[in-house]
Amino acid sequence: MKELKVAPKFESEVAEADFLDTNDVTAIAIGGFDGMHLGHQALFNELGEDGCIVVIETGYANLTPKQERGHFTKYPILYLELDNIRHLDAKEFIKFLKNKFNKLKKIIVGYDFHFGKNRKYSFDDLKTLFNGEVKVIDEISLDGDSIHSHKIRAKLSIGDIKGANAFLGHNYTIRGLIEKGQGIGKKELVATINISANKFLTPKEGVYVTLTRIDDEEHYHPSVSFVGHRVTTDGSFALESHILDGEVVCNKKASISFISFIRDNKKFDSLPELKQAIKKDIAVALKQLEILAL
Repeated sequence: MKELKVAPKFESEVAEADFLDTNDVTAIAIGGFDGMHLGHQALFNELGEDGCIVVIETGYANLTPKQERGHFTKYPILYLELDNIRHLDAKEFIKFLKNKFNKLKKIIVGYDFHFGKNRKYSFDDLKTLFNGEVKVIDEISLDGDSIHSHKIRAKLSIGDIKGANAFLGHNYTIRGLIEKGQGIGKKELVATINISANKFLTPKEGVYVTLTRIDDEEHYHPSVSFVGHRVTTDGSFALESHILDGEVVCNKKASISFISFIRDNKKFDSLPELKQAIKKDIAVALKQLEILAL
């Protein structure tokens, strides 16, 4: 499926920042980078061979929480907690960066980058105080619409998966550990894999065309996934995926990559009615995935 851009690794396979060697880094891109979307990639494209991404963690990332950003770049990432650096003034911040990267020659930021207490400082201060190059990337747009993480969150909240994916430059992907389901899927509906992924933003409640990766497998399985409260059965919240190319065994973790929205979450009067709806969902998903694979 050459048009489907999905994340190639699980979180456990991404190197921890503590092991990052900064001695040879000459260029850094600084920002929050939640989502690692097309606007962020424009900054990374300026890094060159010896570049590094500096992520300022605010605690609010939910498109790519914690180390998830490492799935969407070839560059090493240094994660900095905002609370540890927010008190620095412009001179102190530059000194801090040069101590971290002793060969630093280039800093890349977005047009809206601010830092320091109360976000007092901007790229103008970097240009004034840094004795190297400061590259400022202008606003990036797609079809006349500027790309921002908050817009991606808004699209996900209304089920506009295709719009969110277009801004991201890859399919929105949620990873999590396997959890026990309610126990009636395989017996009375269809078998599903259930995952817990509390730190990720979940899309609008409903049914989606997806691709699902199981444990450490290299490939993704075509799938239909449900996000939301099981209003027909026990009312509990679930993130579950039904694999379409055969029964699989999932031992520890799974990754769900969202392709498109099928329908809203709906309460059915009986399990047979729900099962019939799921069959229709499966038919829709198979058709869409077949088209994308052409």
